[in-house]
Amino acid sequence: MYIADQWTDFEVIDTGGGEKLERWGTYILRRPDPQIIWPIANESGLWLKADARYHRSSSGGGHWDFNQKLPERWTISYGELKFHIHPTNFKHTGLFPEQAVNWSWMMDKIRSAGRPIRVLNLFAYSGGATVAAAAAGAEVVHVDAAKGMVQWAKENAELSGLKDHPVRYITDDVFKFVQREQRRGRQYDAIIMDPPSYGRGPKGETWKLEENLYPFVEFCTTILSDNPLFLLINSYTTGLSPSVLHNLLHLTMKRKYGGMINCGEIGLPITKSGLNLPCGILGRWESN
Repeated sequence: MYIADQWTDFEVIDTGGGEKLERWGTYILRRPDPQIIWPIANESGLWLKADARYHRSSSGGGHWDFNQKLPERWTISYGELKFHIHPTNFKHTGLFPEQAVNWSWMMDKIRSAGRPIRVLNLFAYSGGATVAAAAAGAEVVHVDAAKGMVQWAKENAELSGLKDHPVRYITDDVFKFVQREQRRGRQYDAIIMDPPSYGRGPKGETWKLEENLYPFVEFCTTILSDNPLFLLINSYTTGLSPSVLHNLLHLTMKRKYGGMINCGEIGLPITKSGLNLPCGILGRWESN
């Protein structure tokens, strides 16, 4: 498991009963997590004093209960990277802290490349990977179908001092965007993607991971440069094995470019128990 254990502004304090107790900067949040099937060892202390707790609704969605008035948003840092945090109606905060293992990895790859690197970040959400790649010196194109998330990514880049860095922000269906880039002859040295299990584009386009991921990755190879640096796939789809990503990358990237593949779970350390919380999977292809 790849563990994001270099945080100072974020911490999984404890887990149990289908919930996790987290510190985001100076605020304590209590949120559900389906991976946590063990009981809370002792539901006292911070469990009862959390600044906010998210309750799922039986009809879908849910709501936050606040023990104190929180700011509309606040800022946390991961090294030189800074991010706005905002509790949303869907339990999320606008950031997935376990992705820090990928941020550090891609920053090292970009900085050690010894050449200009152009990165395409697809299904790019609030821009964690965009900020990391830009901070490492890459030119970045950030693509997401949600206009609000693209704006959030711009604000995160500004927070990190990257307002004037070469980053293009695109609100579009990712597949249509990649097809247009292929027709334009534009190429990228690295591609990052965080595809959902299911999604819709801004004009009603549908995405189903089990049907679309393989042909999408295969098509993405047509817009890679002759000497690509890496291709990274993140997934939170329930039941999808890291071995599936390994096979997919072997049949597409390794078959065409050689290189190396590393796949596995990503997770976060749990302070109280010393255990690790699984949070998703990754598949990395990188050049030799």
